[in-house]
Amino acid sequence: MQIETPYLMFLGDVPDRLAAKTAYGIKDWRPEWCVGQLRLPGCAADLGIPDLTLAEAVAQGCRTMVIGVANAGGVLPEHWIAEVVAALNAGLDIASGLHARLGAVPAIAEAAERNGRQLHDVRHTAETFATGKGTKRPGRRLLSVGTDCSVGKKYTVLALERGMRERGLDADFRATGQTGVFISGRGVAIDAVVADFISGAVEWIAPAAVPDHWDLLEGQGSLFHPSFAGVSLGLLHGAQADAFVVCHEPTRTTMRGVQHPLPTIRQVIDLTVQLGSLTNPDIRPVGIAVNTQDLEEGAARALLVDLAREHDLPATDPVRFGVEAIVDRIVAEFPPAITGASA
Repeated sequence: MQIETPYLMFLGDVPDRLAAKTAYGIKDWRPEWCVGQLRLPGCAADLGIPDLTLAEAVAQGCRTMVIGVANAGGVLPEHWIAEVVAALNAGLDIASGLHARLGAVPAIAEAAERNGRQLHDVRHTAETFATGKGTKRPGRRLLSVGTDCSVGKKYTVLALERGMRERGLDADFRATGQTGVFISGRGVAIDAVVADFISGAVEWIAPAAVPDHWDLLEGQGSLFHPSFAGVSLGLLHGAQADAFVVCHEPTRTTMRGVQHPLPTIRQVIDLTVQLGSLTNPDIRPVGIAVNTQDLEEGAARALLVDLAREHDLPATDPVRFGVEAIVDRIVAEFPPAITGASA
C-alpha cells in the first residue's frame, strides 16, 4: 500500500500515552511526516505537535489521517466513526493500525467511496504465507524480546539499525507491527496473521541474505504474557534469531492489561534461549534495553550498571543513552564471515 504523507495524527480520547504508542512511534521516527494531531475531549496523550481541526490540517497540506492508537483488541470505538467520516468528507485518506477493518463500517465505506478517498488497514495484508520450516538460512538476525508488551522493543531495534549502520554494518529494521510498518513502509503486522502461518510470515519478512547482513526484527508481546505469548513464540521461531536483546520497563510489577507478575530478565533470557534453540541452537543474548523514562538520570544509570553486572551483558536505555555498548557486543560476538580463502 502507498500511504500519502504528510499525516494528521488522530489520538481520539485514549486514556494514557501507551494507548497511543502507534502515534508516538511515527512522530518519534518520522517527525517530518506529522503536521498535527486531532484529539477528542478527555484525551490523555499529547504528541507535542499542534492541535489542528480537519480544515486546518487540510489547509496545511495533510493527505492522510492516521488513527495512531493501539488499544486492547484493536477495536474502533463507536464514537470515533463520526470523526473518521468527517475526515473523509474533508478530503483526507484514512490509515489505521487497528484490527478492525475500516471498510467494514458502512458509514466509513460509503464516505470513502463518495469522496474518492483511500482506506488503509495497515494491520492487514493481502500477502499469503507458507507455514514456517525452520530450515537454516544464511544471513544474521537479531530479535528484541520483552518482559512485557509495550516496553520498547520497536525503539530498540530502530536505534540499533541506526547505530549499526553508523559503524558500517549492513543492517535493516524489519517491522512486525503496525507502527513499524508505518515507519518503514514495509513489513507485516504479525498479530494479524493466522496462527499457523506466523513463523512462515517472519521467514518471509527476514529471508535468506548474504552472510554479514543483519535483519533487526521488531519483537511483539512477551513469552510470559498470557494474552500474547503465542505471537511471541511464533515470531521467535520464524526469526531464527542469532542474537536477541531483552527489553524491560523497571517500574512495573504486573504485565500490562493482566494481573500476572512481571517476569525477571533472567527468566526471559533463559526461556528465550530454551525455545529459540529449536530453530537456532546458537541463539544468544547481546544486551538489555531498559525504558528508564520514569526514572531520574542518576537512578537510571545506577540501575543499568547493576543489570549489566548481574547478567554480564551491556545494559542501556537506547533512547536516553544510545546503543553503542550493544553494538560493541554484537561486533565482538559475530565477527565478519570469511568470504574467500586466504592467498
